[in-house]
Amino acid sequence: MHIEQLREYCIIKKGVTEHFPFDEVTLVFKVMGKMFALVGLDRWEQGEEKINLKCDPDKSLELRATYESINPGFHMNKKHWNTIILNQDVPDPLAFELIDHSYDLVVKGLTKKLKEELKNL
Repeated sequence: MHIEQLREYCIIKKGVTEHFPFDEVTLVFKVMGKMFALVGLDRWEQGEEKINLKCDPDKSLELRATYESINPGFHMNKKHWNTIILNQDVPDPLAFELIDHSYDLVVKGLTKKLKEELKNL
């Protein structure tokens, strides 16, 4: 997966915006102002093609046991976030599925008002 594929997949989702809230190299995708994906662009360019995604805690444990390149979220809450090293043992279709899962978890946790706003976009 290339960085542009990843960006395009995230940005086309309903209510998604992209930001650099921490520094000029950490690209953050948010849905209705809430983070669901983070990518270190400097590391990506150095060959460390990683993305941090939110994940159900039980599913996280299962994924980490199955895939060497899925680990507890770097600089994130290790229970609710995974760092996925792309272009290794995680196939692209699964990576896209995990992006969807992260997005859906964040949407599920939105307030009723934000869910209604998202629905009307």
